[in-house]
Amino acid sequence: MDGIIRLQIWQLAAAYLFVLLLVAIVRGRGIPREREIVIATLRMTLQLILTGYLLIFLFANRHPFFTLLAVVVMQVFAIHNICQRTKVPLSRRLKLIVALSMSLGTLSSTFYFILVVIALVPWYEPRYFIPIAGMLIGNSMTGISLGVNRLAEGMRSQRHLVEAALMLGATPRGATRSIVDHAFDAAILPTINSMVGMGIVFLPGMMTGQILSGVSPVTAIQYQIAIMLGITGSVALTVILFVQLGYQTFFNREQQLEAE
Repeated sequence: MDGIIRLQIWQLAAAYLFVLLLVAIVRGRGIPREREIVIATLRMTLQLILTGYLLIFLFANRHPFFTLLAVVVMQVFAIHNICQRTKVPLSRRLKLIVALSMSLGTLSSTFYFILVVIALVPWYEPRYFIPIAGMLIGNSMTGISLGVNRLAEGMRSQRHLVEAALMLGATPRGATRSIVDHAFDAAILPTINSMVGMGIVFLPGMMTGQILSGVSPVTAIQYQIAIMLGITGSVALTVILFVQLGYQTFFNREQQLEAE
C-alpha cells in the first residue's frame, strides 16, 4: 500500500459534474459559451491522455533528443496559442518577436533552473526536465498573451499621444515608454498575485501533487519555492524581451508610426 488514492473511472467521470455546473450557469445567464466550454473540456481530456502515454514512452527511453523534441513541441504550441488567441490581429514581425521572446526567455530560464538550481544529472532526465519546462513555458505564454494585448491596445488607443511626442522630437522608445511599461506591468501582475496568495489562500499544483504522491511537505515546499521563483524569472524575461522588441514593430525604418 503506497498511500496514493487511485481514481476509478467512475470517480474521474464524477469530476465532470463541475463542467456540467459551469455549462448550466452560462446557459442560465444567457452567455454563449457552452460550445467553447465543451470543446475545451474535450481537448483538455484528450491532450492529457495523449501526454500521459507520451510521458510513459519518454520516461522509458531517456535520450536528450526526445526530451528536447518534446520541449520544442510545447514551444510551438505555446507560440501558436498566443498568436491565435490575442484580441487583435498581429503583424508578421510581431509574431516573430513573440516566437523569439518565448524561445529565448523560456529556454534560458529552463536550462538555468535545470543546471544550476537543481543540478539535474543527467540534464535531460525527462521526469524533471519536461514538467519544469512545461510550467515555465505555460506561465510565460500567459504573460506574453497579456503583454501582447495590452501593448497593441495601448498603441491603438494612445496613437495620437505617440504621434504628438514624435512631432516634438521624442524617439520611438521615449514616445512609447509608458505604453511599454503598462504592458509589462499587466503581464507580470498575475504572477505576482499568485506569489502573494500562495501557501495561505491556496496550495499550488506542484506542491499538492508531490504531497499527494507521498513526498514530505518540507521537500514539496522547497521545490515549490524554487519553481515559483523560476516561473517569475521566466515570465519577467520573456515579457521584457517581447515589449522591448515588440513596440518597434509599430514603426517603420524612418521611425514613423505604421499606418493602422
